[in-house]
Amino acid sequence: MSSTLQHRGYDGSVLFSAEDRCLHGRILGIRDMVSFGGATLEELEKNFRDAVEEYLSFCKETGKTPNKPFKGSFNVRIPQELHVRAAHFAEEHDRKLNAVIKDALQEYLERSA
Repeated sequence: MSSTLQHRGYDGSVLFSAEDRCLHGRILGIRDMVSFGGATLEELEKNFRDAVEEYLSFCKETGKTPNKPFKGSFNVRIPQELHVRAAHFAEEHDRKLNAVIKDALQEYLERSA
């Protein structure tokens, strides 16, 4: 079961406001704020797809490069001691630091699910 919507490589959140009795969300993983809403799930899905299309059209019309969600790389700030320990671990196990971090993050997320 997924709690997000997908369209053209973009993910959209699905939230419910009990106070307003409506569904709403925003495009995830981009710096720009693009939101959408709807009274039914079908309307929310349509409005999400429309929001993605409008965002891409706006970017094209203004010459702006659209934000690409989750390109697979990101910077992480960690204490120097942790960085040193991870780098030494990678070297001692004949692995790349990136592979060690990827495996550690994957294991953490699987245990947290």
